[in-house]
Amino acid sequence: MSVILSVLAGIIILLTLILVLRLPAFISLLISSILTGLFAGLDAATIIDTVQKGMGSTLGFVAVVVGLGAMFGAILEKSKGAEAIAQWLTKTMGIKNAPTSMLITGFVVAIPVFFDVAFIILIPVIYALQRKTGKSLLLYGIPLLAGLAITHSFIPPTPGPVAVADIINADLGWVILVGFLAGIPTAIASGLIYGKYIAGKIHIHAPPLVSGDIEKDSTPLPNIGLILSIILVPIVLILFGTMIKSGLIEISSPSIKNIVTLLGHPFTALIIANLIVWYALGIGRGFSSKELFKISSKSMEPAGTIILLTGAGGVFKQVLVNTGAGEIIANSFAEWGFPVILFGFLAAAIVRILQGSATVAMITAAGLVAPILAGSSFSGGQLAALVIAIASGASILSHVNDSGFWLVKEYLGMDEKQTFQSWTIMTTVLAFTGFFSAVILFYIF
Repeated sequence: MSVILSVLAGIIILLTLILVLRLPAFISLLISSILTGLFAGLDAATIIDTVQKGMGSTLGFVAVVVGLGAMFGAILEKSKGAEAIAQWLTKTMGIKNAPTSMLITGFVVAIPVFFDVAFIILIPVIYALQRKTGKSLLLYGIPLLAGLAITHSFIPPTPGPVAVADIINADLGWVILVGFLAGIPTAIASGLIYGKYIAGKIHIHAPPLVSGDIEKDSTPLPNIGLILSIILVPIVLILFGTMIKSGLIEISSPSIKNIVTLLGHPFTALIIANLIVWYALGIGRGFSSKELFKISSKSMEPAGTIILLTGAGGVFKQVLVNTGAGEIIANSFAEWGFPVILFGFLAAAIVRILQGSATVAMITAAGLVAPILAGSSFSGGQLAALVIAIASGASILSHVNDSGFWLVKEYLGMDEKQTFQSWTIMTTVLAFTGFFSAVILFYIF
């Protein structure tokens, strides 16, 4: 069997295992990677070495970043940091600008907190806004969801962009910068413009308040300045480290440069952020060390799944490299003049639509794209734009095979048709706007 046919067979097997046999994505990726290697003619010893190399090289970076990011977000969540941001923005910007405040809230909160957790935490805020104004719940819900989804897909240290960046060797600092720049027009188009449009078409009420349904928590919210400062610490450090590494900032003293470079690495930046959040929002707000340990340990459950899934994606990428499939695809693309950024977007979009998981779509597409980049001379900004293009494709057309579809449906109190009209279309607007923004930035950088 030819190498290209082997890869196609491997992808078909992957989708069959996930969609038909309902096997976990982690096992499915490993099985399809091994079978792709066999079809392409690799011997057993080489396949095992490939699995080990692909898993190890990927997890060496991703496991640390995703693990530290999950712990950081869990403590921020439990200390009511997300609620503090939402309340402060709504109060500062006024009820008239509440959709914008919800968009910004989602954009900021999803940096440290997982999408679904952040959405559930902030649901009471948009319920309260709807009851106060009488307008459609979608006027506030869609901007919130857009902000959450964009940051979750575009900006590290959320797992998706971290995984893709590692697989295609993109610098996280560049990904943060490009993700932020691409995220602004994407948020306006999918969150504010489409949110206002669909809210005028579908009127959704917040569920009525029932006595005893909501347990009052008298704990005061943390200081907003402290919350925003803590979230910015790792982002600023990583960006600063990237600027030094790329030569945008010159430091003459080797010892000072060494220290600043160390502090700007994602590992160190997130360790510092965790220490700050542990004491400032943990111990400082009355949590015991035992409680904080339990919170941190609990955060490893979803993080562990993502870490293993990313490692399996690294195996798939390594199989493509070792079989020579990547080189063949790269040569074909060069002959056809097919842009790699479009291929990354389409590959992620197809996998996303077929099997639902944005994370699986990102990782699969990144594995297909990575071998094409071997020997290329793309800049740091261009690789980051490619990450955003892949993330955009992986966000497209969320429907019934995506758990996010049902989460949004239930919490916003909609039927399936209304969820398609609001959430599904919003994710599609998000995907195309994000992709076009990434293309523009790709050619700028």
